[in-house]
Amino acid sequence: MELSKLKIIVTGAGGGMGAHFAKRLFEAGAKVAVGDVNEAGLESLPAGIFKRRLDVSNEDDVVAYVKWAHEQMGGVNALINNAGILRDGLLVKKDKTTGEVKKLSTADWNAVIGVNLTGATFMVREVVAKMAETNERPGCIVNISSIARHGNRGQSNYSAAKAALAANTVTWAKEFAAFGIRCTAVAPGMVETPMTQGMNQKARDALVAAIPVARIGVPEDLWLAVKFCLECDYFNARTIDVDGGLSM
Repeated sequence: MELSKLKIIVTGAGGGMGAHFAKRLFEAGAKVAVGDVNEAGLESLPAGIFKRRLDVSNEDDVVAYVKWAHEQMGGVNALINNAGILRDGLLVKKDKTTGEVKKLSTADWNAVIGVNLTGATFMVREVVAKMAETNERPGCIVNISSIARHGNRGQSNYSAAKAALAANTVTWAKEFAAFGIRCTAVAPGMVETPMTQGMNQKARDALVAAIPVARIGVPEDLWLAVKFCLECDYFNARTIDVDGGLSM
């Protein structure tokens, strides 16, 4: 697909990778609609990008947002499913001094699954349903997974969500073929964003030190992979790892 012909939704665009993707797409001539719970972040994006608050974990909000984005852009033919949060913690932890056993809270589990998996699924469902209804084709979905999908200590919730998203990239590619829609995914490693800046510093430093290219990623690194997913019409049902060679 040509970037200039896209009518594309970018979730989680209030900062970090999502904001970078939205800017790059807009510069390339695409029509872009962005959503995030961070409304102030959305307002920092260039004029001409369609902006509206979006909580992907709220089904009604997703339905209304996709309808709105379709109206604003005069259609929709692509989605970057980028919204995500972290609520890291060991599933079970025992204090070495007191012996107290602590468990990952249900709230932290549900929050991550709600945004990173259920919300991402809502977005795909509504965007594809709109495209099928209006016979808009070709189309492309780019899910943002993570290398944590292979399993990472302290990220049971995040790993589960990102692994499921990568698996459903294959499932959805098969299901949506009849509508002329490809489904792809990009799996970032450590990338310099507000979300990773909020990580435990010791854990962050250890991860960066383990990256073979000897640096943390930047949003532009991930944009190159997203751009490939959108532009290469023969790329489908696969996840691209962009991680500097990091193995978790």
